[in-house]
Formats: sequence, C-alpha cells, structure tokens
Amino acid sequence: MVLTSMHYLYMVMVVIILVIMLMKKDIVIPCIIGIFAMGYLYSGSIVVAVQSIFNTLIYAGNEFWGIIVIISLVVAMSKALQEVGADVLIMSPIKKVMVNQSMAFWAIGITMMIISWLVWPSPAVPLVGAVLLPAAMKTGLPAIYAAVAMNLFGHGIALSSDFFIQGAPSITAAGAGVEVTEIISASVPIWLTMSVVTVAVAFFMMKRDLKKNPQLYVHHEMEASEVKVPGKTAKAIAIFTPLAFILDIAAMLKLKLAGGDATALVGGTAIIIMLVTVLTSFNPKDGFEITVDYIKKGFSFGITVFAPVIFIGGFFFLGNQGGATAVFGEGAPGILNEISIFLSENVQMTKFSTILTQSAVSVITGLDGSGFSGLPIVGTLAYTFSNVIDINMAGLAALGQVITVWFDGGTVIPWAVIPVAAICNVNPQDLARKNLIPVLCGIAAAIAISMIIL
Repeated sequence: MVLTSMHYLYMVMVVIILVIMLMKKDIVIPCIIGIFAMGYLYSGSIVVAVQSIFNTLIYAGNEFWGIIVIISLVVAMSKALQEVGADVLIMSPIKKVMVNQSMAFWAIGITMMIISWLVWPSPAVPLVGAVLLPAAMKTGLPAIYAAVAMNLFGHGIALSSDFFIQGAPSITAAGAGVEVTEIISASVPIWLTMSVVTVAVAFFMMKRDLKKNPQLYVHHEMEASEVKVPGKTAKAIAIFTPLAFILDIAAMLKLKLAGGDATALVGGTAIIIMLVTVLTSFNPKDGFEITVDYIKKGFSFGITVFAPVIFIGGFFFLGNQGGATAVFGEGAPGILNEISIFLSENVQMTKFSTILTQSAVSVITGLDGSGFSGLPIVGTLAYTFSNVIDINMAGLAALGQVITVWFDGGTVIPWAVIPVAAICNVNPQDLARKNLIPVLCGIAAAIAISMIIL
C-alpha cells in the first residue's frame, strides 16, 4: 500500500486540529480548510472544492439529524414542564431522602443522572439546581460539592453513556462504522468502571475535606422564588411524564427496540407530553402559539449544540469510504482504511500502545469543552486501529467515547462547567479543580479495564 498526497494531507490536518485543540481554540475553521483542501486536491477544481464544503455538511447533517431532533424535542418538553411547575412536583419526593450531607450528595447526583438520561444534562441543570439545591444546602452540603455531584453524575456518568437518547453512541458509531447497539454494549464495563471510581474518589474527597475543615464551608440558604409555582394540572402531568417514560423503557425491553427505533419512541413521547402539557394547562386558543414557541426553543438549543459538531464531524467523515464517496463521488479513496493497511504493513502496534494512543487523543479532543466534537475523531480512530491490530473496534471506540465525553461534556474544563457553577454560585475554576483528580482516577481505571477486556 502506497500513501498519496490525499492521505498525507488528511493526516497533517488531523495533527493541526489536535494542536489547535491543545491551544484551547475552536476547530471549526481548520475543519473547513481541511474539507476545502481535500476537495481541491482530489478534483483539481476550485469550484468542486467549494462545493465539497457544502456537500460535506449535508452528509454530516444527515448523519446527525436524528440526534439533533430528539434532543430538541426533549428540551422543548422540559420547557413546557418548567412553565407549568410540573418539574417541581416530579422532583419533590427526592427532597425527603436528603437528611444529611452524604445523602444530599448522592440524591442530587443520582437525580441529575436520571434526568440527564431523559432530557440531557443542559436542561437538567436548571431543573435540578432550582428544585434540589436549596434542600441539599440546608443539610450542610457545600455548594461546591453539590456542583461536583451535578457535574459528575450528569455531564459525566449520564452523558458518557447516553443510553436513553443515544446521541453520544450514535456519533461514535457513525465514525467507527458500526451499529449503535455495539457501541452501547461494549461501553458498559468501561463506563461502569470509570463512573464508580470517579464518583467514589469525589465522595471520599468531600468527606475528607469536611472532616479536616468542618467550618470551611459556610452554607447560605438559597432563595426559592425562582421555582415556578405548580399550576392546576401540574400534578397530573407530574405523574403522567415519568409514567410515560417508564412505559417507553418497558416497550424497548419487550419489543427489543434499540438505536433509531428507541430514539423514535422517546421523541414521539416527548412531543405527546409537551402537547398534553400545553393543551391541559393553557387556553386552547393560545396552545397553537405556545407549542410553536417551545419547539423553537428546543430546536434553538439543539442546533446551537450541534452546529460546530456538524463541521467537525464532516471533516472526519471524509476519512471513511462512505463519507468520501458521498462527497467526492465513486472512486474516492477510503483514506482511513488505506492508512490502516499501510500501518499494518509498516508499523508494529500493540494493544497497550493502541489503547494509550486512543485515550490520549480522547483527552486532547476533549480539551475544547464543547460537548461531542471529539466523538467523530475517536470513532474513526477506532476503525483505523482495528484494521492494524487484533482489537475490539466497538470497545476501543467506546473507550474513546467515555473519556472524550467526561472531558468534553463539562466536568474538568472551566468554561464548560459554567452552567453548573452558575446555578450553584461557585467559581468555575474551583469546580473544575475539584473534578479533576476524580476524573483522572476514573480514566486510569477505564484504561486498566480496557487492557483486560479489549
């Protein structure tokens, strides 16, 4: 196998993108430049190179559209629940178990995890923060550790697995060229190991800090005036909403729904909950405009989150045969596959070095703190490495996903933890520092288990 200028250009652009990430800069511009340069080098035409930018975005957008829609719909639903105050009632039973600092830590964290699985961490932050944070702080739980719990359970445990909405594994699977179910199945032992170790370390750090300095943290009761007073129909909606999602889970298990089928069920349920909320809580003649307003807010959030991911994913999809063919036409090279063949013929790689390389790249791609931008990279790398050595591709991609999301999703990057820091009224840099040691311990544990099972 002989590498051409296309292969070298792609590799150079990947290195440039990773370096820019290390510089804590957004990587959309180099991805656009990379797409243009590859289009020009392949065709020799500036017109085709310009067209390739648009065509690549269309291809990537099609890959991500289902994910964007489902996230937008659940956010629209959550906006409706917040407006009528049903969110307060849904969360109220959790308050009763927060009898001390430890129980408050676990209660606020586990609640954040469950809500994040259902509606994603970003909309879950104001929901959990507004309802549970005042009660948690009354037990003496420091605001900084309430923020740690929200971060680690929501943006770490829930988002790195994303079992319910399946946004993260869908992007990873698209980059690796495997089914979503394969990524989810392979991720479970890695995700579970990292989650348990990370949260355990954080909890023991909290207990140590409180024991050494019991007066270190002064607790200030938070105002509850921002919490929406439940409307007349809020109680019924608060019962209907979790029941509907429980029935969804039962249907998934009974009918063995997964991937797009499971996502479609969740999305349809979110729409129904939103419509029921609007039609029972507001004047029917106003329901038309109110429904559209919630949908606009939901899609505004979804597009905002995924807009840069489409550009980034587009460039990395060009490395796969399917993406290159869709953009450049029949005969386009499968760059990553051909690089894999070249590496297998010329470089001696081991499972140890492959796992460490994938982990290092996952950390690097997570340094921008933008969310899912690194997932196409780790997915395609898993595909590449699995063609070089005998290793579980889905497992390697899952390792990359778990590590990338723990970094990129908002646990250790100061500018990524701002939403949680703001709702808990703590310094973002302090929160990132508190999260760093537990997350690094979790990554070490994830690498260790991967050495055994992959």
